[in-house]
Amino acid sequence: MRLVSFAKNGISGAGILHKDGILPLVGLGYDSAIAFIAAGEPARAQAEKHLGRASAAELLPPGSVRLVAPIPRPPRVLCVGLNYRDHAIEAKMEIPAVPTIFIKLSTAVIGSGEPIVVPDFITKPDYEAELAFVIGKGGSRIPRDRWREHIFGYTILNDVSARDVQLATTQWMMGKSLNTFAPLGPHIVTADEIPDPHVLDIRLSIGGETLQHSNTKEFIFRVPELVEFISRLVPLEPGDVISTGTPAGVGLGRTPNRWLRAGEEVVIEIEKIGVLSNRVVAEAS
Repeated sequence: MRLVSFAKNGISGAGILHKDGILPLVGLGYDSAIAFIAAGEPARAQAEKHLGRASAAELLPPGSVRLVAPIPRPPRVLCVGLNYRDHAIEAKMEIPAVPTIFIKLSTAVIGSGEPIVVPDFITKPDYEAELAFVIGKGGSRIPRDRWREHIFGYTILNDVSARDVQLATTQWMMGKSLNTFAPLGPHIVTADEIPDPHVLDIRLSIGGETLQHSNTKEFIFRVPELVEFISRLVPLEPGDVISTGTPAGVGLGRTPNRWLRAGEEVVIEIEKIGVLSNRVVAEAS
């Protein structure tokens, strides 16, 4: 199952992708993606049953709506820094003994196809391809052997980073949270379709040139460890997005550095999930 959010004539909603269109979830009683996620397994079973017998009249035709981020305003976007061994090495930082966690503000979230807008005062905008997972069932102190109970599904996040802001201090949040600096999507694939998130090919390209290519088997901290570690410190909530870090190949780690430029299209593809694509534009003066 693939969960999307969409906008049409100023009205937003959530739906399930079908081969012939989108099944809006408002008819099943869910006015947003978070409401559907929080309703748990009964909601998913209800949607699957309805999807199997949905008539053409119940589906929104492809192209009749604009897809936005699958969760337009997640409760939180929690990110893991330096979670691929090769990326930690290229960043000239020690392999972490515990997960490095930071926050991207949810106001930075945009959907696939929306522009990454770079202000004129940002001189070092960078890209980071990441697998993200979405919390379904919330909780605190979740043991790692029960992680599957709490994952709704998986999506793609581009952890766009203003390196000049990020590295000016030891605190990363501001350099990670500029408006449009968190492309997310294009949809959320439910966890039943991805039984093992640790064997997924991940690739980022710009203008047809592959700049990042790895596999989630290279994680330093795997999803069960991240769920356990984070939930020990803060309660997880339905709709929380946890982004698992980026592999080697970011602009900061290249010689010379390779920053995003206006007019470029950043394309991230993760096996079994799909493609997240966003064009870079300069902020209008």
